[in-house]
Amino acid sequence: MFGENGLYPILTLLLASLVIMGSPGPSTISATAMGAAYGFRRSLGYVSGLIVGTVAVLLAVAAGVVAVLLSVPHGALVLTVVSAVYILYLAFRIATAPPLARSDDQVAAPAFSGGFLLAVANPKAYVAIAAVFAGVNVFQDRRLLDTTVKIALLTGMIVAIHIVWLLVGASLSRFLQHPTVSRAVNISLAVLLVVATVFAVVG
Repeated sequence: MFGENGLYPILTLLLASLVIMGSPGPSTISATAMGAAYGFRRSLGYVSGLIVGTVAVLLAVAAGVVAVLLSVPHGALVLTVVSAVYILYLAFRIATAPPLARSDDQVAAPAFSGGFLLAVANPKAYVAIAAVFAGVNVFQDRRLLDTTVKIALLTGMIVAIHIVWLLVGASLSRFLQHPTVSRAVNISLAVLLVVATVFAVVG
């Protein structure tokens, strides 16, 4: 079905997506921070927003919408400013999140809409997804099939990458019952989120 070397482009695409899209950035770091600050279950809504938003970026890249958007005067600047403002707010929420405990179940974690907003305003997402999407062709002479397969494979990678980062954060939550430790870890993750965003913007 894939030809003589058909599996090679698929493996290349998956590896490229893992390295480029799975590396630390605003979306992945925020998934980890949410898992650590609020636990796996209460972070699922937010991370689902990240996933859906990132898939929306993928579809926009595939359809060429991103190229049009970024060609609009100040389009990239608006995206960057929206992303920066929301990430600063998110970092504050993470840094000030209370220690995980049963009594804190009433504390509302950022919701689906917050994750979606960060994903669609994340400057790294557009660059990373565009690089992976344009960099590998699975089917050289069948554009529609090539696009469809790449969307399906990259959607699967987006889901897997965000769930793994969430699990990493949630695995830290068991150590965060002590208020001092919890505050130190949450502040560190909040700072890391801001730093990752700065690198994504200036890089």
